[in-house]
Amino acid sequence: MNTYKIAICQMKTGNDKRKNIDHAKEMIESAMKGDPQIVVLPEMFNCPYQNEYFPKFAEEYPGDTSIEMSVLAKKHGIYLVAGSIPEIEDGKVYNTCYVFGKDGTLVGRHRKMHLFDIDVDGGVYFKESDTLTAGDEVTVVDTDLGKIGIAVCYDIRFPELSRMMALEGAEVIILPAAFNMTTGPAHWELSVRMRALDNQLYFIGAAPARCDDASYVAYGNSRVSDPWGEIIAEADASECIIYAEIDRDKIGSIREQLPLLAHRRTDIY
Repeated sequence: MNTYKIAICQMKTGNDKRKNIDHAKEMIESAMKGDPQIVVLPEMFNCPYQNEYFPKFAEEYPGDTSIEMSVLAKKHGIYLVAGSIPEIEDGKVYNTCYVFGKDGTLVGRHRKMHLFDIDVDGGVYFKESDTLTAGDEVTVVDTDLGKIGIAVCYDIRFPELSRMMALEGAEVIILPAAFNMTTGPAHWELSVRMRALDNQLYFIGAAPARCDDASYVAYGNSRVSDPWGEIIAEADASECIIYAEIDRDKIGSIREQLPLLAHRRTDIY
């Protein structure tokens, strides 16, 4: 399949895990009206983005959230990139994105590699490492739609990771992410476009909807960039579903016209 549709569910998340899971299910069902082949949820879609909640909401695999996402993927015959949730294994908690195939099987799992430990002067302070453990694997999922790279939020700021995925054959990178009201306006769209442009692939940034009453206020503004660095789908801050068409032929065409990957000086760097 050389063209296919992807849907991003930009949803709000509250303090009730059961309600969050049910709401994610509702949004996925609604997204199916647009006939996508891939549906994407945002970062920490079943859990408030706060350190105190990560261990409380954490699940082993398989758990309540992953089982229900698997069922939905199979029901609709889609690839479901299930945002991220807190995952616990051997006493360690990870920020983990599960990817389910059309038959509901787990086809990929990415544990956020770069933990969000920042202190912006006059802006935001957050230290994920207080509760979370970093992953250590690059994730590229082989599908009948092509190879898809998976990363989570802060991972976008490290261009080496996206480049590694591109060199492994990724045509699309999907990034569930919850940028905030300090970093979002400054860097979000710029980062999505640059990772797409650098690697001449589609880059999907899936954000939660903004909730001004939350202790951590997400920026929202989900974005999809094509391999030329142009935004082809965008949301505002509100809860919504957006769609984008992925044209696999466009990737090859742009890489042929402007052969950035072929022109790398691997003899030097």
